[in-house]
Amino acid sequence: MDVEWKAPGPGQWSVDRSHMPSGTTPIVQHIASVSMPAGNRRMFLALGAPLDTLDARFVNGQVYTRLRPLIAPDRPATKLPPAFVLKAAMRLHPEMRRRNRIAGEVRVTEPWNAVIDDWHHGGRAAIEQANLALQSVDLAALDDDGVVAHVQRCIDHCLAQWEHHFWLHGFDLGPIGQYLYEAAAWGVEPAVLLSLLEGASPSSSAPACELAVIREAVESTHCTPNTLDQLRALSKGIAQQVDEYLAKRGAVLFSRYDLDGVTLGERPDLVLAAILNAQVHDTSAEVAARTAAVRDSIPADHLERFDEVLRQARTAMDLRDDNGPMTAEWPVGLLRLAMLELGRRAVACGSIEDGALVMELEPQEVHTVLAGTPSALELGDRAAHRSALKQIEPPRLLGPAEPAPPLDVMPPNLARMVGMILAVIRHMGMDGEAAGHGLQGVGIGTTAVTARARVATSPETALDMLEPGDILVVAGTTPAYNLVLSIAGGVVTAEGGAMSHAAVIARELGIPAVVGARGALTDIPDGSLVTIDPVAGEVRVVG
Repeated sequence: MDVEWKAPGPGQWSVDRSHMPSGTTPIVQHIASVSMPAGNRRMFLALGAPLDTLDARFVNGQVYTRLRPLIAPDRPATKLPPAFVLKAAMRLHPEMRRRNRIAGEVRVTEPWNAVIDDWHHGGRAAIEQANLALQSVDLAALDDDGVVAHVQRCIDHCLAQWEHHFWLHGFDLGPIGQYLYEAAAWGVEPAVLLSLLEGASPSSSAPACELAVIREAVESTHCTPNTLDQLRALSKGIAQQVDEYLAKRGAVLFSRYDLDGVTLGERPDLVLAAILNAQVHDTSAEVAARTAAVRDSIPADHLERFDEVLRQARTAMDLRDDNGPMTAEWPVGLLRLAMLELGRRAVACGSIEDGALVMELEPQEVHTVLAGTPSALELGDRAAHRSALKQIEPPRLLGPAEPAPPLDVMPPNLARMVGMILAVIRHMGMDGEAAGHGLQGVGIGTTAVTARARVATSPETALDMLEPGDILVVAGTTPAYNLVLSIAGGVVTAEGGAMSHAAVIARELGIPAVVGARGALTDIPDGSLVTIDPVAGEVRVVG
């Protein structure tokens, strides 16, 4: 398939496959293209960053991002002016002066502490109630117009919540960026710093803890159920526990940030496997020992500050991994379920023969599909085209190089804020640079594991084949993978860095992992025996 890869706008754009692989559906392209720049624009202003936004645009179904400059964003320079000119612009431009003032206030007030506190004292609950309100709608009881209206409400809900998601990232990633930026001056390796955040994300480990309680109840019956229905039939108490678990997780889209992913409730087999293999992972003693070792290396006059930035980063971890499922994956899961109902209605009225084709609709076509527009033939062509795009490896960068001003030309407050942002982008693997090469990447954990690899370009396909103890090999993971990842013996991703969702989940669940190994999907045969060596940060095919 021949496609043209052109930069979607001025400047240089970096591919982001850690969140959305190739072939994103049109409606989610719309949601991401609107919400990501809007949320990041508000966030950069609130933190005093000398940037307009992190822009997002799609090329051949693949998302690309660009840090959009504050000054002349659509006339990017291919060569930086002299340092004295940059220094003058940073200090004299009215908006730069404003951002420098805000960044100085942020340095003192550290506003993420208040945002995190609000999340735990009402903010999260309000979003949960909005999700539950949409989830409680009986789709089968709606007439056709009601279903269309419900789909539109779900789209609007995704737009609002995704924008909030990206705004929140300034306050859940801000303290982590601050921690990495400041601690770098004390000579501690980023991988070591990030390992001290292990165990700080109850939202990542909570599903495993809840499932472990159900597992204990199942084991007490001395029965081994083969289906989720059989498990539920063991006792009313067990059935109630499963219902309570799925009430707030069943509609969460766990395999990808797109409508052609699946919600947890659609995969009772994975729910069953997750219950029967649930374990609680406690590394608090190990983390305490690592923290003590790092503290011994920090200069005495900086130790108090190190303790404080570490405390704030650990506090932020829970919001960081609660943010995704609550504001992004649950809302788009609700939209998927609404679209599936729309597809059933379209089949019933004869507009299409395959209800899945509604996933190819543009947002404005939701209102016309039941009337036969666009045609089933056109939707089929779109589906085939999008499927073909999924098989193409996109280029890492598009557009001419866009040199960024060095930190030393910026006022100290701006330089510090940009340094924090760049640290986050680099360690999340969103800068277009490789975390590793071939089967080398960032290792998570201390124990090697050898097991069968389950490899697929589609997360859903990989999970279809996954047996307890297998090594899951995928492009990347979402935070909601914690709902099912407990059955894996190890994880390998082709995308992401030490702060990616895959890395965080692996740390929290105690699963050996190598992330950002670029050759994972091509160099590991499906079904082969592989060894994950997290200490060496490599994967070896051994049989």
